[in-house]
Amino acid sequence: MTEDGDSGSDAAGDGGDDGRDGDNGDAELTYAESGVDIDASEAATAALIGAVGDSEGDYAGLLDIGDRYLALATDGVGTKLLVAEALGDYSTIGIDCIAMNVNDLVAAGVRPVAFVDYLAVEDPDETVSEQVGQGLDRGADRADIELVGGETAVMPEVIRGLDLAGTCAGLARSDAVFDGIAEPGDALVGWPSSGIHSNGLTLARTAATRNHEYADPYPYDGYETVGEALLEPTRIYTDLLDPLREHGVRGAAHVTGGGWTNLERLGEHRYVIEDPYPAQSVFEFVQEEGNVSEEEMHRTFNMGTGFVAAVDADRASALADASDGRVIGHVEEGDAVAIRGLEL
Repeated sequence: MTEDGDSGSDAAGDGGDDGRDGDNGDAELTYAESGVDIDASEAATAALIGAVGDSEGDYAGLLDIGDRYLALATDGVGTKLLVAEALGDYSTIGIDCIAMNVNDLVAAGVRPVAFVDYLAVEDPDETVSEQVGQGLDRGADRADIELVGGETAVMPEVIRGLDLAGTCAGLARSDAVFDGIAEPGDALVGWPSSGIHSNGLTLARTAATRNHEYADPYPYDGYETVGEALLEPTRIYTDLLDPLREHGVRGAAHVTGGGWTNLERLGEHRYVIEDPYPAQSVFEFVQEEGNVSEEEMHRTFNMGTGFVAAVDADRASALADASDGRVIGHVEEGDAVAIRGLEL
């Protein structure tokens, strides 16, 4: 069950999108003012969980089937769909849909194996469906999983445009699932994100379109347009699963909605981030255009680091060397996330 704010039900309910979402003002933007109140979202999620009963697992639902766990994760693309709609380019959102699901399984220590998608549309369109399918195929290839089917629903009275979501199944031996709890003295190893990923897009869109349209030139290197920078697909982290297991990782965090506060899923400790990856230019662009505070940016976005693992300090360097990661901090007694002079 997603707690990722912008990755869930927001996608179909954000209203029209003509490429200029913003309010054109200079006031400081927050995620809540843009339309997504994380506290309210978490309260609603807690109410739903309370109504259906407890489930085992945080990032994924785990079902004990003997010597193994069957794990399930479900998530969507969120309001990134509105950027795709404005640009008329749906070719990458399938990658995001798969990434948001498989990354949650990896954070639990589970190997993703199969994926089903759910595409809900206002009106069927062959070109759009083909582009969505191309993205799903590329995402499945990157994640090394099988696409085993899906569903397309035409619901003109419910959906405006389209919504894309999916469910991923995974398997893990009972002794391979991460405990999920860090310990004081652990090192934190991090891996870079590819950009904004598929979270916080309501804030990012509102900020980016205060003074720009999606088709406007992007003021930094790397992309031609503002919309292209926002559409950069989410990185898929399934290649990390073997190194994470081999080096005895206690728990991992997929840095999604809620930004760096996701580390709190690893237990009530103080997470000191001393060497985070640099934030890509898209974050600087969003922050400047929306006059967004440093704290709000780090509570909403990954800010350059998309995945973090807690591991015994003696094994951290070996884990980093076995992948493209690096040691970014440590765990100590307390209750906060300390990063770039902030206490979250």
